[in-house]
Amino acid sequence: MKMKATLLVALLCLVTFVVAQAQSLPSAKPEQVGLSSERLNKITATIKADVDKGVIPGAVVLVARHGKVVLFESVGVRNPETKAPMTKDSIFRIYSMSKPITSVAAMMLFEEGRFSLAEPVSKYIPQLGGLKVGVEKPDAGGKPTLELVPAQRDMTIQDLFRHTSGLTYGFFGNTLVKKMYVETKVWNDYPSNAELVARLAKLPLAYQPGTTWDYSHSTDVLGRVVEVISRQSLYQFEKERVLDPLGMKDTSFYVTDKGKQDRIVEPFPNDRSIGIDAEFNDPRVAQAQESGGGGMVGTAMDYARFLQMVLNGGALDGKRILGPKTLAYMGADHLGTTIAPGPLYLPGAGFGFGLGFAVRKDAGVSPFAGTVGELNWGGAGGTYFWVDPKEDMFVVFMMQSPKQRMPYRFLLKEMVYAAVTKPAK
Repeated sequence: MKMKATLLVALLCLVTFVVAQAQSLPSAKPEQVGLSSERLNKITATIKADVDKGVIPGAVVLVARHGKVVLFESVGVRNPETKAPMTKDSIFRIYSMSKPITSVAAMMLFEEGRFSLAEPVSKYIPQLGGLKVGVEKPDAGGKPTLELVPAQRDMTIQDLFRHTSGLTYGFFGNTLVKKMYVETKVWNDYPSNAELVARLAKLPLAYQPGTTWDYSHSTDVLGRVVEVISRQSLYQFEKERVLDPLGMKDTSFYVTDKGKQDRIVEPFPNDRSIGIDAEFNDPRVAQAQESGGGGMVGTAMDYARFLQMVLNGGALDGKRILGPKTLAYMGADHLGTTIAPGPLYLPGAGFGFGLGFAVRKDAGVSPFAGTVGELNWGGAGGTYFWVDPKEDMFVVFMMQSPKQRMPYRFLLKEMVYAAVTKPAK
């Protein structure tokens, strides 16, 4: 009897170990993959110094190369009020880092022939057909007024992926159309994707579709397209087709499991604004909204597994999510020379935009260090990632500090690339 109990315990331990291994990535010393331990350690030291000075509450940073994690550190606290320490499994609001996940999910349907990128969005969401475009013109006194003109064409599904749909966000800029987004509270009270689309359909577009890159609700609408085609909620589809296969066990739209809620990271009380009329949400309370553009939460390791899949050309641990040609297509620049950057061009100088990611086009130009072909994006709460296919490397940075999100993007790029001692073979 005692032997049976011992064997059972051993078996349970083995199962636990196997599961844990499947949900993490292998690790290695930095020197084994052409990176400097000394220089990577300076990243952790710099973050600790900022925590000590009260610049940020805490953070988690993860660096991987050649499929091996070489830096994975948690620093500071995850809750400034309770002083609970930051841990590697802390759960962050990743906001717009939801966009690449939604884009990958949508491209799975694309690979199945369920839609074409050239198709109008109105084929799947009729409400978004025949929308007018708001054009600002001065009146006799020089005050801007809004004239509604017909769209030259309907937005396409490709437009949704690359933010050229003519849709916008209300909290970036103060044009008359964007003010309408704020005044009508288009995103308030956490509407479902179907309700959000209904609200957007009542507003004019900010630009002619296919002419201008402008950060927008496009990916939210793309999430609704996924729902219409799959006949599932966005989360159901993503959980079944992306999250569970990749072992992203802590990635979701809400954290309703009370056993996990203590792991949610909080910002400083005076650093909760993510834009005009937009504050940090409480993911502990489930809402109807499943925002494919900005509603997900997750851990650094969960997102690392997603990025390793991207770096692998669409597969991880024997499970294929997308084909390598599809990933390469997503990572190409889809703006070209005919699409104008909007007033707030978030990809930045030297970057284009693909299907869900910013794409580096020039080795120089940008004030960020990096490599041509790099893919990146960040979240309004302070999270950030990039994938460097040429260097076979990716970085995940998680914190909840909107005020510090841009300084840290510069800092990480500079310090991680400074740690590269050998080029990828």
